[in-house]
Amino acid sequence: FDAVRGELRLTIPRRASERQALAWVKDQQGWIAGQVARDEGPIAVTAGVSLPGRGTLRRVDWDAGRARKVVDDGAALMLGGPAETVGPRIGRWLKAEALALLDAESRTIAAAHDIAIAKVAVGDPRSRWGSCAADGRLRYSWRLIMAPDAVRRATVAHEVAHRVHMHHGPEFHTLVDVLNGAPVAGARRWLKANGRELHRYRFG
Repeated sequence: FDAVRGELRLTIPRRASERQALAWVKDQQGWIAGQVARDEGPIAVTAGVSLPGRGTLRRVDWDAGRARKVVDDGAALMLGGPAETVGPRIGRWLKAEALALLDAESRTIAAAHDIAIAKVAVGDPRSRWGSCAADGRLRYSWRLIMAPDAVRRATVAHEVAHRVHMHHGPEFHTLVDVLNGAPVAGARRWLKANGRELHRYRFG
């Protein structure tokens, strides 16, 4: 269920039986109804809205007389400029903050364990929080900047670990915990329980 678009999507392998897949969907009506019932719709980021930043809520404090630049004072995101561009400007600021932080954390963790990585980038995927390509490129959801620090770092450890193990076997999970410096099970649980909420925020 894509909470951002408010739509259900069924994906099956190319050679799979569509009839069997639809029969499976019919058996899942209880789960589907529960997902739809949880959907509270998108949250438009405008003046006065509170949104999570590194695990804490920050209110969008807009005043036309202020400078356009976003300033984070720990309790609020303060900015001026045109009211109609508040959402897009905060979105761009969050993406830049996310890229800088995720790049630094990825390189710090990798260097500490003699693991080579290539370019670090951010995007806005709906089905995953990070990915690692065979050539060492790491890509993250920029929305991790809204999650608690421990959750973001655990995700970084997960992707850096894929530079050593391109699978999810026992040795991979052991390495993730080592790179993170602590077990990551709690971070996975947090994302499963709260990740959907991070995708509700729309920036224009």
